Amino acid sequence: MESLYLLIPLAILIAAGIVWVFLWAVKSDQFEDLEGPAHRIIMEDDDKVEEKTDNKPEK
Repeated sequence: MESLYLLIPLAILIAAGIVWVFLWAVKSDQFEDLEGPAHRIIMEDDDKVEEKTDNKPEK
């Protein structure tokens, strides 16, 4: 029973911390564009590909 005096406030503090981190993430637009980075990986720019092949020294 004595352990509940420690565990209940500790659980409340942890829950408050999780809520605070979630609200911070929402306010700083962390969840704004979830699909954009995944599409950017697949759709590589042609200019960057040409730069990579043009800058190779010939031997």
